[in-house]
Amino acid sequence: MHKSERLFRAAVSAFCALTRPTRNEIAQFEELTQRLYDKQSREAKRFAAAALSDSAEAPNALIHRLCEESVDIAAPLLIRSRTLSDIDLLGLIGRHGLPHAKAIARRTNLHPTIANLIRALVAQKAQTQPEISETPMSPEPRLARPTLELVSSSDAPASPPVEAPETKLPGPSGMAAERMRDRLRGFMMPAAPLPGPSPSESDRRAMLFARLKMTALTGNPAFFQTALADALDIEFAIARDITMSGGYTSLIAALKSVGLNSEQGFLITSAIFPQIFTHAEAIRLFIERYQLMHHEAALEMLRGWRAETAARNFLRVQPPAAVNSDEKTDSPDHLRAS
Repeated sequence: MHKSERLFRAAVSAFCALTRPTRNEIAQFEELTQRLYDKQSREAKRFAAAALSDSAEAPNALIHRLCEESVDIAAPLLIRSRTLSDIDLLGLIGRHGLPHAKAIARRTNLHPTIANLIRALVAQKAQTQPEISETPMSPEPRLARPTLELVSSSDAPASPPVEAPETKLPGPSGMAAERMRDRLRGFMMPAAPLPGPSPSESDRRAMLFARLKMTALTGNPAFFQTALADALDIEFAIARDITMSGGYTSLIAALKSVGLNSEQGFLITSAIFPQIFTHAEAIRLFIERYQLMHHEAALEMLRGWRAETAARNFLRVQPPAAVNSDEKTDSPDHLRAS
């Protein structure tokens, strides 16, 4: 056992022996363990996680760092630690998926929303397993599977929504803009997937984040607005309004609705609104607002944007009213009067 590991274990044991550690003792313990953390073996980290799982005064930074480890190390904290908030648990599930979720499911007094999310993940995993052995000759079971309400908005059908023909757009400028957006979509269109099982939720979210990040960092708003419209399955004009509203509240809801965490959301938002994040306080305020935005509230805003998209598409494909409609409606009455 290395000297750093012996010191790390001794510090953890000494801290757990304190009945009511002071703020100074907590700060000293946190500073020491953070310096030694990268040199620790998996056994030492597993020891620290088990020892600190019942401590309510353990430093948040150390607890969160241990929880980011694989589930064989983090399990005691995921099951028992009182320092983890509901937002922390949701973030861990989003980053690590089903293994961490199953450990979190063993917590007492688990929030119903988190419990429902874990059940949905387990059910989704159970549903995707048979798809590997299914053949194209048996499509009925695949059509009969129910969809999950808790998956994020970007789990829409892979085929793009039917858009109105260009001739319905008002004027040549509208058609040119629509053709340009189609070209942008073509530039960013991923290659056709090979036959096989569908990507997992974490893989899908990673690909979505990669595309949004890539387009946001180009410095061209149209690229990002097109990618955002495709990710949310909404009209380009609505995505443009989200990024040009003067604030980032709508963008937070958009990114939260597709399952991005606060770090991913900040990277994209700071690229779209660089003028806002000029000091550390602005960054702290953004992270706080992002974490306080409830996922269901973000989904509700997404439903509103999709409803507005559907209404615009419906109005766009309707035949224009006749210019002389008043004359046509008055004609029968005039004939009857005569």
